[in-house]
Amino acid sequence: MDAPALQTPPRRGPRTPGLRRTQPGLSKSCRGAFQSPRPSPKSGQADGASEDSLHLDIQKLKEKRDLLDTEISQLISEGYSVDELEDHISQLHEYNDIKDVGQMLLGKLAVIRGVTTKELYAEFGLDMND
Repeated sequence: MDAPALQTPPRRGPRTPGLRRTQPGLSKSCRGAFQSPRPSPKSGQADGASEDSLHLDIQKLKEKRDLLDTEISQLISEGYSVDELEDHISQLHEYNDIKDVGQMLLGKLAVIRGVTTKELYAEFGLDMND
C-alpha cells in the first residue's frame, strides 16, 4: 500500500484564469425560468397607456428627424458637402493615431529619463493643451 504523501493527485485539464467549473446542481441561475430583459408593464398600467407612450416616443423621434433634416439643409446651403465631411473625419482619425503614437513615445522617453511627460513637453516646445 502506498503512503498518502506519495499518491499522485488526479489529473486535471488546463486551468483558465477567472473561470471555474461548478458542480452540477449548485448553480440554479441557468435552470431558472426565463426572464426578459424588457421591463414588464406595471400591474396598474393599461395597454392604452403603453400605446400612448409609444405614440409619444414616435412623435419625439419624428420631431428630432425634422430638426436634423433642417440642420442638414442649412449646412448644404452654406456650401458643405458629405464628401468633404467624410474626408475631414478621416483626417481627424489619422491625426489622433499619430498623436497617440507621439504620446506613447514621450511616455517611454520620460520613463527612460526618469522625468515626467510634462517636463518633456516643455523641453520639446509642445503645448500641454494640444
